Amino acid sequence: NDVSARDWQLKRGGSQWCRGKTFATFAPLGPCLVTKDEIPNPNDLPIKTVLNGETMQDWNTNDMIFDVPTLIEFLSGSTLLAPGTVILTGTPHGVGAARKPPVFLKHGDTVTVAIAGIGELTNPVVDEV
Repeated sequence: NDVSARDWQLKRGGSQWCRGKTFATFAPLGPCLVTKDEIPNPNDLPIKTVLNGETMQDWNTNDMIFDVPTLIEFLSGSTLLAPGTVILTGTPHGVGAARKPPVFLKHGDTVTVAIAGIGELTNPVVDEV
């Protein structure tokens, strides 16, 4: 799940995208990863994000700006992609901050991200402050 602390980012002029995505417990993965031979076409995977039972994002990897082979080619040109490397592709349209009114995750929420043919991951939102 691609988690961002938009409130933290916005307080700093919106310029801290990397830090706003790297707090403890952000970017949860699992419970397992799949290998490329298990995904016939990574450029045609339906993905859905559900917040407390309401669909917030419903899109397909064929809507990404760059397809998976292009991402791999670009990244491998400047860094080693060792076995087990995870490439996060970002967030599709429908982010909470862009909604009218804005929707932000809060303590007690439940977020599920499902990718057809791969599985789904459900996470509770816990405010540890």
